[in-house]
Amino acid sequence: MFDFLKQLTDPESIIKYGGLALLLFVIFAETGLFVGFFLPGDNLIFIAGLLCATKPDLLNVSFPLLLILMMLAAITGNMFGFWFGKKAGEALYNRKDSFFFRKRHLELTKAFYEKHGGKTLILGRFIPIIRTFAPIFAGVTGIGFRKFMLYNVIGAVAWIGGISSISFYLGKHFPEVENHLGLIFISLIVLTAIPLITAFLRSRKKQ
Repeated sequence: MFDFLKQLTDPESIIKYGGLALLLFVIFAETGLFVGFFLPGDNLIFIAGLLCATKPDLLNVSFPLLLILMMLAAITGNMFGFWFGKKAGEALYNRKDSFFFRKRHLELTKAFYEKHGGKTLILGRFIPIIRTFAPIFAGVTGIGFRKFMLYNVIGAVAWIGGISSISFYLGKHFPEVENHLGLIFISLIVLTAIPLITAFLRSRKKQ
């Protein structure tokens, strides 16, 4: 079980051992299940686009089709999160902390949501934890489904399309970028952590 969880946090292992099916499941889980907040969404999407350019036989799918499938996984993941939030409602705030659930993650999302409103569903796609809990919180607050779906689709297209298109371009024109994945992943973590830290500090100050 430990080895399996370790592989789920390593984007290269996810694609190497699970292929396209596990890739799509991880994207779905990170955007729709509150247990998926630890999954490497940004890094996974980046390396998927990169490998589609440098090692097309590994995923055995064209880049346009890969884009569509990943976007659909992200959209349906958010829809599941929205449904879960609508059903669970305020009971989530009374839920005890566990390995897979932290109440502070929901509170961070609430602070981010209060600042950016429905746009959180778009902006939050690029921020770990926020992208997991934003659709759940949207369901809790009772936002209209049509409005939710508009932000959901725009966010998925921007997130998946932006990151994977950049990595696909780099893989096509600068294939040696594969030798610097560690540095790229660290950069992605730092960049996406800045808004999260800011939201956390705002939440603490408000309290």
